[in-house]
Order: sequence, then C-alpha cells, then structure tokens
Amino acid sequence: MTRSMNAVVLTLVALTACEPEPQPEPESQPQSAASFPATNRPDVMGTEVAVSSDHPLATAAGLEVLRNGGNAVDAAVTMAGVLAVVRPHMNGVGGDAFALIHIASMGETAAMNGSGRAGERATPEFFRAAGLERIPSRGARSVTVPGAVGAWAESLERYGTITLAQALAPAIRYAENGFPVSQRLHDDIAESADVLDDAAKTIYLPDGRPPAPGTLLKNAALGRTLRAIAEEGPGIVYGGRIGERLAAFIESDGGHLRPSDFARHTTTWETPIEAPYLGLRVLALPPNTQGVTLLQQMRMAQAMGGLDKLDPLGAEYLHRLVEIKRLAFADRDRWVADPAFVDVPVSRMLDPAYAKARVGTLTPGRALATVNSGISGPVAEPIGGDVPDDGDTVYLTAVDAQGNAVSWIQSLFASFGSGLLDPQTGIVLHNRGALYTLDEAHPQVIEPGKRPFHTLTPHMAFEGDRLALTFGTPGGDGQTQTLMQIVHNVMLFGMSPQAAIEAPRYRSEDDLEVLVEDRIPVATQEALAAMGYEVRAISGWTATFGGAQMIRIDPRSGARIVASDPRREAYGLAY
Repeated sequence: MTRSMNAVVLTLVALTACEPEPQPEPESQPQSAASFPATNRPDVMGTEVAVSSDHPLATAAGLEVLRNGGNAVDAAVTMAGVLAVVRPHMNGVGGDAFALIHIASMGETAAMNGSGRAGERATPEFFRAAGLERIPSRGARSVTVPGAVGAWAESLERYGTITLAQALAPAIRYAENGFPVSQRLHDDIAESADVLDDAAKTIYLPDGRPPAPGTLLKNAALGRTLRAIAEEGPGIVYGGRIGERLAAFIESDGGHLRPSDFARHTTTWETPIEAPYLGLRVLALPPNTQGVTLLQQMRMAQAMGGLDKLDPLGAEYLHRLVEIKRLAFADRDRWVADPAFVDVPVSRMLDPAYAKARVGTLTPGRALATVNSGISGPVAEPIGGDVPDDGDTVYLTAVDAQGNAVSWIQSLFASFGSGLLDPQTGIVLHNRGALYTLDEAHPQVIEPGKRPFHTLTPHMAFEGDRLALTFGTPGGDGQTQTLMQIVHNVMLFGMSPQAAIEAPRYRSEDDLEVLVEDRIPVATQEALAAMGYEVRAISGWTATFGGAQMIRIDPRSGARIVASDPRREAYGLAY
C-alpha cells in the first residue's frame, strides 16, 4: 500500500510525567467523545444480523446467505471465498486463515487455526545447500502448505448449515465471469507489479498495465479450481490432484513442499485464550498467532491505569500505548512460535503481576532507549527480518439472528504473497514461510511440520456470557495497535463503533519510529518527539493503519451495530 510519508518538523518540549495508577473497570457509560468529528460513514445497524468484510461484493454475498436462512458460519465462509477472488493480492486459496467461532445455542467459542506447515524437507540445511544465508522473502522457498481451503471446509462441516459448494458459488461466479476492478485494486496491483511472475502478469497486468477501474477482471483457471473444490471437497487440495499440481509447481522453482506435505495438512481446533479488560472477556487465538500480544498489551494497560482520564489524541496517551506495545512485542519476538515445537510462556505473558512489573520499567515522559523481553531465555533476533510488512490481509465478521458469531481473518502475507501464480490452477501462493529463520537458536527456526509465526489475530469480547464485540483488522504488526485503539475508543471514550474506527491512529514501527495520521494534532506530534520518538506523519486515509471492522451488540436492545474502515475497501451491512 502507498506510504506517502510527510516528515514533520518537530520541536522538543517538556512533558509532564505519568504516574501509574489503578485503572477501574467502567461502572457507567464512558465519557463523551464530542471532540471527535462526525464520521464519514454512518454506523450501520440492524435488529437481527450484521456482516462486514474487506470488499462490498463479499459483504453482499454474506448478507444474502443470512437472508436465505444460513447462519453466521455459512456467511463467513461465503465471504471468505469471494474475498479470495476480489482481493487476489491479499488472500486466497494459496493462503492461510484463522477464526473465532461462537455458537450461541452451545455456549461454545472455538478457535480455528487454518495455517499450514513447513514440508518434510524444510530444514536449515535445505536452504544452505542452495547457497542461501536466509530464507527468501518471495518465491517458492517462502511457501508453506496453504490452509485456507481446509479452514473453509471444516468450519462448515462443524458449524455450518450449507454445503461448501453453496458457499463457494458466488466466488466461482466472480472468478469465471469477472468482477469490476476498483480504483483501490488498480493502485494495489500497480504497486506490486514488480513482484509478479509471468503467469500472474498475464492475469493482473494485461497489456503490461493493471486493469482500468470499472473493467472486469477474470481468473478462469481459479474459477475451475474453486469449482473442483466445491464438487470434490478439500481432499482435492490435501492429497488430491490440485495439491499434487501445486507441489510440482513449487518444487520446479526450488521449494521444499511435496505432495505428501499437502496430504498431511490438518486444521487445528483449540480453546481460545482470554484476558479480562474494561469489563470484557477478550478472546484471542493462541500461538502461533500474536493473539496473546494484544491480550498482553491490555494486561499492561490495566496495570498502568489512568488511560480513561487522558486525551485520546494527546501525547501522553499515545506514549503509554507505544511503550506498552514495545514491551509486548519484545516478548512476542522472543517467544511466540508454534507451540508444538516451542514452549511458549502464555500464562507468564498474561500474568497480572508480570504486567505490573513490565510497566514499572517505563520511564515517565520518555521513550525507553531499548526494550528486551522480560522473560529470561536465549537472545533472539526480531521476527521477520527484512520481510515486507505491508499488511496484505483481509478480515471479515458476521453475527446472525440466533447470536452466532464469527471473527475471521485470512492472508497471503505480503502483497501477492510469494509472487507466484500457478497457471494451471490460477492460485497465488503465499509467502508466510519467509518468517522462518535459519538460526537454530531462534524459536522460529524452520523445521519440518512446523507452523510459521502469524500476525493474524481475530477477536471477540463478551460481557459475562453475552457477546459484546467482534473485531479485527489487517495490518501486520499494526494489528494489535489498531485494535487497542478502537476498543479504547468504544469502551473508554464512548465513541460509536464507526467513530472508533475512523478516529486518527498511530502505528509504532521498529525501534523508536512512530507513524501518525496527520489528523493527530501537530502539538501531539511535537510532544512525542520530545519524548524521544522519531515521528512521521502520513496524509490521507491509507492502509498503513489497517482496515478495522467491528460489530457491537448493543447491551440494551441487542441491536447489531457494524462499522467498517474507509482506509481500505471494507463495507458493512445489517438488517
């Protein structure tokens, strides 16, 4: 995505120190947010159902499923299939997926891990034998088994009411007949043109240029693939001819995957991890995702206290959030990996006493010069190295009339993933394997059958046993930061969901760099610089700051209130 950054002239100023204090749970409605401007979009509200996704066509398809009697899971998988076609650079059959699925009648919320694994040949020696000192960020050697198709099929099998063929019908139609190219998609393809292989260029750069807005974009080979999956089921990918074809395509370009690696793939169903915050029970996926990182940031914010008394566009508030993020990410980068291979100290990371100790290391009014994990262990380099963190991911969510809910996220990782499109299947393959390392001391060292680290982190929140929120966002490392801000905007500062999503944001990058939307006051930017941050202001509504979506269940009426981010192509609908 475009990151047109305008440097801001910053003047050092003195700033009052922050003293930690207990943060009470809210006992009444949060304070007014009248200082925030009116929203660009209305809060979309309904009495029965609500859906949102990263593209209007997917959202419309999900709403149609609900109107025809399907449930939230049916709608979610249908939207996921459409997004695999209409956001081809961000997600697809060649990517991974995660979800939280709540079934009201069962009182059950399941965590679905649809990420794939490295192949049996995936060892550091495999890469070193090819003359490599690190895993490439693109190409066949960055590809792990894609898990999205298994995630779609198993979610429907466990909790859905329609068939996989019914769920994929709209996606097949758009792949075969075409869908209109938006200005956003045109621009995104243009930015990623240099990473595409020849087969991908044939589809996404006809005549050497991105398709013009308003023209129809087709992928006939992908349509045939989706039709085959709909008719024969996921086994055609995991042990069947599509998986065999993809393995041969990857092997021909030097990758480690073989047909047997596809055949061994399984979707994992787990119990969500959770933490209390602001009167909510906030749920997340356990590792290998960074879901624990958002919960850890919430634990530290609670231990610090006083955020509700600060200006949400002020330097003191943003300083606290940035430092909490930096502490949580130090633990994330040291410890979060596939728990089948690494003992991830989730309980320790979410221990209130540990959170209190961590925020006790903060310097009032001053950014920490360096940040390390507070849990002892071997020193490890940050996850990801020089892999692009352009947040090319889609999020979607649905709540139905029975109170069932889905919070779902899927991705190719970088824009167009590996850059490879198999011409026979029309599938773009992800590059999630780029997050492994060849360093045997690192928790992310590549090993056969190991899942890579994922930033993908969908969430739900409950007030007691009552569903209160579904929420998530694309954005790579920015995900937990965006989600902290929008939850605070609703629960601390009394904003409506749409206002919460449209409010100006920050994003902490590596070391002391902090990106801010230029709607954040210049005085705030100057004060952050005085604290030691390298502040950069970004103009416009860019995807740098994510594409958040949220459904809020009104605690009084039960109304479904859906909000969608104008920074991308997200749209919400309800009735």
